[in-house]
Amino acid sequence: MIQPDDLLTRPVRAVVAGARLFADTLAAQAVPVVPVDWRPPLAGTEEHLVRVLADPRRERANAEAVRRVLAAQAQLVDVRPARAALGVEPGTFLHAGPPITWERASGPMRGALIGAMLFEGLADTPEDAERQLASGAIALEPCHHRGAVGPMAGVVSPSMWMFELADPVHGGRAYCSLNEGLGKVLRYGAYGPEVIERLRWMTAVLGPLLRDAVRRHGPVDVRAIIAQMLQMGDEGHNRNRAGTSLFLRELLADLVGGGAPGDQVAEVVRFVNGNDHFFLNLAMPACKLALDAARDIPGSTMVVAMARNGTDFGIQVSGTGDRWFTGPAEVPAGLYLGAYGPQDANPDIGDSAITETAGIGGFAMAAAPAIVRFVGGEVPDALATSLRMYEITLAEHTAYQIPVFGFRGTPTGIDVTRVARTGILPQINTGIAGRVAGTGQVGAGLVNPPVECFTAALAALADAAPPLG
Repeated sequence: MIQPDDLLTRPVRAVVAGARLFADTLAAQAVPVVPVDWRPPLAGTEEHLVRVLADPRRERANAEAVRRVLAAQAQLVDVRPARAALGVEPGTFLHAGPPITWERASGPMRGALIGAMLFEGLADTPEDAERQLASGAIALEPCHHRGAVGPMAGVVSPSMWMFELADPVHGGRAYCSLNEGLGKVLRYGAYGPEVIERLRWMTAVLGPLLRDAVRRHGPVDVRAIIAQMLQMGDEGHNRNRAGTSLFLRELLADLVGGGAPGDQVAEVVRFVNGNDHFFLNLAMPACKLALDAARDIPGSTMVVAMARNGTDFGIQVSGTGDRWFTGPAEVPAGLYLGAYGPQDANPDIGDSAITETAGIGGFAMAAAPAIVRFVGGEVPDALATSLRMYEITLAEHTAYQIPVFGFRGTPTGIDVTRVARTGILPQINTGIAGRVAGTGQVGAGLVNPPVECFTAALAALADAAPPLG
């Protein structure tokens, strides 16, 4: 044991945590300093952390959850209307995020629902659509409850065409609608005549031609495209330029050789090639497939879904079943289009945070330094963000890698206990929808989940843990 006199006769080495002022002062006096990156856990979580960290099932359960996520495959096997693929019946719409009612729905969610009513011929005018939606005559259900995901408002109606992906390892299926592009589109809450006309073309031409091409081609390996796009400057959420090009190259011969009229094929190729976000709607269900494989493992603290409906942000955790843990969605900080500014922005919205939940998107920003030109910040910020996410995740992905980190795997598997212990929240890249229904996209930026989601999930995990001995 060191005696008090030793402090005066032996060299001093200091271990420091917290603010750097003390460490800097010692270093200026030539005292060796060992910094420790430690911070107190989130306020009020101490007892719950003790219960969950002492759960004897936790380590094995999380290892199994990680094993399933890393083993999952993702193949595009079909393209079908939602009524056939998901059994969405007339008078029912799916939407992004946790459950929401019309009364609590945000502007872009309301705008997308109004547009879906017009598209399906259930209303003649926006006012008529709004009246019917307010009456409760239309059923609303989260995409996640039907095995689907939807970007931004994520509204799916029976006539919309869906990508259908399969995981041959675990037997799962996941679905996502076809991407419309940027600007004034339904998923951002716009419902003008040009939006409805585009949706009708997607139903009459784009969906059937993609279906025929996929069936001619056979399963398309979406996970392999994601792995490759990360080597080419994409991060899989707000930047999908390489992924879209790789997907089009994979399917092009079967599009051209399908016997459809040449002008329709050219129109489809032009539409996909001109929409850098087209592949997002394939990356999202691929991520959902992997995370769904890790659901329902007692004792696991891995997050298996993060989703927002424009009002609430919700997460689901492997060890707590299908229960949602919610908090108020925050407004993203970022760059705005034209004359739009923060006053025009709606709070965070969309199921696209499934990409971050699976270890790409904001977690892989270091793979896509050019993303900062779209969401704001500097290149060092992108690198630092990915490094920070390793502190709250359980593993590094074996297929998804970041070249600038020496091909280190992306941080994968958000751990509720690590979020609570460090106070570090997941980083999400996202588009920004206008808060007024009918506006469309107003920008893109960065956002974090509300901390309440994680403290509530931790409390539920503590309640489910075996009693302490």
